[in-house]
Amino acid sequence: MSQELLTQIDEHGVATLRLNRPQVHNAFDDQLIATLITRIKELEASKQVRMLVLASEGKSFSAGADLGWMKRMAEYSKQENVADALELAELMKCLDRFTRPTMALVQGAAYGGALGLLACCDMVIASHRASFCLSEVRLGLIPAVISPYVVAAIGPRAARRYFQSAERFDATEAHRLGLVHELVPPEDLEERGRQFCSTLLQNGPRAMKAAKALIPLVTKGAIDDEMIQETAGRIAEARASDEGREGLGAFFDKRSPNWMKG
Repeated sequence: MSQELLTQIDEHGVATLRLNRPQVHNAFDDQLIATLITRIKELEASKQVRMLVLASEGKSFSAGADLGWMKRMAEYSKQENVADALELAELMKCLDRFTRPTMALVQGAAYGGALGLLACCDMVIASHRASFCLSEVRLGLIPAVISPYVVAAIGPRAARRYFQSAERFDATEAHRLGLVHELVPPEDLEERGRQFCSTLLQNGPRAMKAAKALIPLVTKGAIDDEMIQETAGRIAEARASDEGREGLGAFFDKRSPNWMKG
């Protein structure tokens, strides 16, 4: 098992993937990308897992692409570069489409492709010391694979600036843009992550999964009769489900629902 990616699943079903390459600022290469894809798919298939946390060791969250990997890319043919880029695209897709809640904890610099990882997570908590940069154009490259996710997170107007300027921006700006949801003192980052996980674990696991699935549905279509029928059908299904009945029963009985036990 690779020690460059540490995996832990606690007794509550919170899975943590922790990048462990602090000597290179947690930069990722093709091998780490492949390992991340495999691990995320394994966690997706696990019935034990209720949510996923992405974190990293050391001062930086991730410097983006590893320098050695970039040197190899320069020698690739176009076909090899396409295949290589599709692996990164697969990682972004797997993280973005993970069916349970996902959270990133950002303690330091997050550059280049690392912003794609953040944009694919449902929730991002960052230290006040964190910094961010879409640095690709400085190298004559573009943030192509991560662009759909980053634009969805920060909007096209901000993307017009930061995709082209490659400016470094701080945690306050990342919060203003919507890339980061919450800022905390550096020493509180891990604890705040645990607190937020505790909040999520109070919620129905199937309900959170279904609620997450609503977002791509309702953001890509008009509010027409078809959309109204679809959303009405989904709440009706939730109400009739075992989890929905348990949640309502627990509320009226003034007790904890069964998913909070154990």
